[in-house]
Amino acid sequence: MRIGIGYDLHRLVERRPLILGGVKIDYAKGLAGHSDADALVHAVIDALLGAAALGNIGSHFPDMDERYEDVDSLVLLDETVRLIREAGYEIGNVDANIIAQAPRLGPHLDAMRDILARRMGISAGQVSVKAKTNEEVGPEGRGEAISTQAVALLECARLDAEK
Repeated sequence: MRIGIGYDLHRLVERRPLILGGVKIDYAKGLAGHSDADALVHAVIDALLGAAALGNIGSHFPDMDERYEDVDSLVLLDETVRLIREAGYEIGNVDANIIAQAPRLGPHLDAMRDILARRMGISAGQVSVKAKTNEEVGPEGRGEAISTQAVALLECARLDAEK
């Protein structure tokens, strides 16, 4: 088994949609970024890549590459899952946190979990998505940014996977 950790943070800005875990959330601000800035998916991608020792999101999908401008981050997750499986791993589970003072994310967590599970080809029972406030401390607590954390467990599917 292999464990990886992912983290992401994006500033909240005007005139951008707020997308987390593939869910578009009705809110006055969205996340700044080169892609759709889905910080939850980005943290999951980094956790998966880290567990497989395959680099990070920037090494596979650089923000200087025009192909990834405004791209749906779920497409990047699809490619990451392909790379993970090609390297001989299967996803055991993913556990993720979203840290945001606002908006309230509770009503959206099940949809995020279902979307992530479907895109990773695993059951919803293998994915956990939680939301936390930052008790009005730091950029998340002041409503300036949203950060995310993810941990992924990979299981070797082939004998040559553990290189």
